[in-house]
Amino acid sequence: MVKLVDKPHFPDTCNSLKRRKFIKSSAAGAFAMSLPILPTFPSLAPETRFGVAEASYMLRRYRKLESVEYPQFTNALDMIEHFNDLGFGGAQITMSGLDSKLAKKIKKKRDEYDFFIEGQIRLPKSDGELARFETQVKETKEMDVDIIRTVCLSGRRYENFDTKDAFEQFRKESVAAIQRAEPIMRKHKMKLAIENHKDWRIDDFLEILEGVYSEWIGVTLDTGNNLSLLEDPMEVVKALAPYTYTVHLKDMAVEEYEDGFLMSEVNLGDGFLDIEGMISIIRKHNPDIRFNLEMITRDPLKIPVLTDKYWATFDEMPAIELAQFLRNIKQHKVDALPRISNKSVEEQVALEVENNRASLVYAKEHYGFS
Repeated sequence: MVKLVDKPHFPDTCNSLKRRKFIKSSAAGAFAMSLPILPTFPSLAPETRFGVAEASYMLRRYRKLESVEYPQFTNALDMIEHFNDLGFGGAQITMSGLDSKLAKKIKKKRDEYDFFIEGQIRLPKSDGELARFETQVKETKEMDVDIIRTVCLSGRRYENFDTKDAFEQFRKESVAAIQRAEPIMRKHKMKLAIENHKDWRIDDFLEILEGVYSEWIGVTLDTGNNLSLLEDPMEVVKALAPYTYTVHLKDMAVEEYEDGFLMSEVNLGDGFLDIEGMISIIRKHNPDIRFNLEMITRDPLKIPVLTDKYWATFDEMPAIELAQFLRNIKQHKVDALPRISNKSVEEQVALEVENNRASLVYAKEHYGFS
């Protein structure tokens, strides 16, 4: 079962003051102080166009559900057309492998709509993938894109790995992949934004960034993912905001279950995250940063913190920290999170569109997006 120790040696993730003191006094804090932090420009007007991440359309883009009313996207242009029609001002999408004709159409529509685009790319996991990686970087830059989002892990740490050794091997491979990518990003003057994708806790991520130490390597800051790693979302934002190039903005809700808790992305304003406060913190470091909605319509994710497997890749955690986190979950829990597996395909895809529309409207009405 869960490995507990009597005395806490980690910060209280539910206490902001303790967390800040820990960051300043720990090795992770030393790393953070030496990283190439983005300068602040308080006098600049913020970027107010609100974008959307490709994963917000997981059902149509990745699961490729067949729908009469909302057919599958065939290419990036289809997605941009839909996003613009809905009212979004930008998007973060995979655009590699474009032929010149399609690329010209996308550029024309982007300019016509005053639409920003950020790219997505897979890290080079071996030297044999470097040519592919550089080709995709060049193709993306030719679209006048300056930021590319990536991940180290496509899955979830507590599901993908059964042992600490397996996770440590993944960590070594991830660091090597980032180090392979950095010279290419530097050569083409493109920013690579690595997401906190249910893989790295704060201290791990800061240490990895320190190891690379490059102005071309930063963060795609996801405002909800680290709940699954038992970290306070606001503390994650505070720690990673100085190194963030782009944002996945999402709200979260939780529900208890026998092995831990369930969590779901929910429409902006329906969850318990302080989204307005998070936006303010992030913009203090970079007022021109772009925010992309990531509202994933799906059944809740299981976070099985009361099982042995969940803890296989973690160091020991103090009982008091786990108790405080679970107490907060209990305080914020809802009776039932939304589920889609009991709906028809047409209902699921229609709900995906409606969730994105509703969150976009809320962002414009409450967070100052245009």
